Amino acid sequence: MPTEEAVDYLVIGAGPAGLQAGYFLAKAGRSYLVVESGEAAGAFFTRFPRHRTLISINKVHTGWDDPELRLRNDWNSLLSEEHEPLFTRRTPRYFPHADEMVGYLADFAATHGLDVRYNTRLVEITRPDDFVARDQHGNTFRAKRVIAATGVSLPNVPDFEGAELAERYDEFDTDPESFTGQRVLIVGRGNSAFETADSLIANAAVIHVAGAGSLKLAWRTHFVGHLRAVNNNFLDTYQLKSQNAILDGKIRRIRKDDDGYHVEVVFERVNEIVKEIRYDRVVLATGFRFDASAFSAECRPELTINNRFPAQTEAWESPNVPDLHFAGTITQVRDFKKSTSGFIHGFRYGVRALHRILEHRHHGVPWPALDLGTKVEAAADEVVRRVNTSSALWQQFAFLGDVVLQSPDGSLRYAEEVPVDHAAAAVPRGDFGEVARHAVITLEYGADHDAVDPFDVTAGRKSQDDVQGLDGRYLHPVVRVYEGAELVGEHHMTENLENEWDSEDVHRSPLRAFLSAHRSPVAPVAS
Repeated sequence: MPTEEAVDYLVIGAGPAGLQAGYFLAKAGRSYLVVESGEAAGAFFTRFPRHRTLISINKVHTGWDDPELRLRNDWNSLLSEEHEPLFTRRTPRYFPHADEMVGYLADFAATHGLDVRYNTRLVEITRPDDFVARDQHGNTFRAKRVIAATGVSLPNVPDFEGAELAERYDEFDTDPESFTGQRVLIVGRGNSAFETADSLIANAAVIHVAGAGSLKLAWRTHFVGHLRAVNNNFLDTYQLKSQNAILDGKIRRIRKDDDGYHVEVVFERVNEIVKEIRYDRVVLATGFRFDASAFSAECRPELTINNRFPAQTEAWESPNVPDLHFAGTITQVRDFKKSTSGFIHGFRYGVRALHRILEHRHHGVPWPALDLGTKVEAAADEVVRRVNTSSALWQQFAFLGDVVLQSPDGSLRYAEEVPVDHAAAAVPRGDFGEVARHAVITLEYGADHDAVDPFDVTAGRKSQDDVQGLDGRYLHPVVRVYEGAELVGEHHMTENLENEWDSEDVHRSPLRAFLSAHRSPVAPVAS
């Protein structure tokens, strides 16, 4: 017989983001339920990536004992106060097998006793007052708030003519033997396309990888979703003339006959020449998109970026459906192809920040903040400590920032890991109390960092002894001071080869001078 349950928070999806959200809700003692369509947590990783090797770093041996520092090189573990379980204890492989993620997520859910309902696929979500979700068995779940952590579950099929004739990345036969001696076209320029191409090098006769625009390499752009070195062996076979090629252009049409696939390619950078090329196989590796089909018209979230992702406010909330929030890889719309919200090592911190926003908004719990007294020296010391140890600022560069809050009486508080655009809205409107001025501390790459070849020694870098790192392109701390929404000062701490920003002369003293010079003029200055 169908049942009905009521909770304050319904979390949809028991992948990494859903479990991370469940952990924080459970810790806070909130009424919640995580529902998962699959038989176990992390069902996505039972199928993807198709060639079964993760490209998320699992660095076991760091030389550090500090668990916070170790998370800078552990891209798979979820956050917990207990620092348990850790993915790094499952396998020493730097790029682990995807099955390890499935096992890890099951371990995380069990270790923390999370309330997860498996084999529960939501087929309809309405909102007569509260949200009402119905599963495939007719059971209903009422919730004041919904956190969608479903990932991107639908293939993103391009709209050119004949796209339906091609094989899709999510369902093609990955056995390289099935491609032996064949001419293969892979449509797409992401890691899934090159992962597929790399796997076929020894078997296929010819492999072409096609896509529009210039190929972007992660080691240059610092965006981990661009082509990673672990998948770029194919580039050697192209540049060293081994029958493979990258086609810079768009696919206009695919047609099929007894001779195979005939693909019209509109080439870029050569006056848009159109060439028809014959292939034996065509594989679409063009990404995925969010599935909003379960949401009824009155609560269907607005979509963005070619309708691939749900639109989101600075609180990860749907702009047209209040109290519908998002977590996980679908939150990448807020730092699209810039930072790390699309990946576990980024969105785990985003989920923690979302939880703090919800705690303040619905339960009156202020954002955690450390009282620093009135002396600038204490604020400078805390900034230096955090930029040298924080994994959140490191992983979510330019997206999350620590905030030094100066009250009108001159007292200082330190709030960690506030989304930069949330701080820009929340501090002026009073979410952090009465604030005369505030400073936002981030780790950032410099302007035009992706326009410089990082291996070109002639390009040069800022001297590590320079007290002002404004022109630095490598990762470095940035401190910006605001009065309300107005920027009143900006300071860059000079980049450092070992990412250690604690020199008295180069880092600490200039920072203290900057903070002292940019205190609110109405605040009393402590001796």
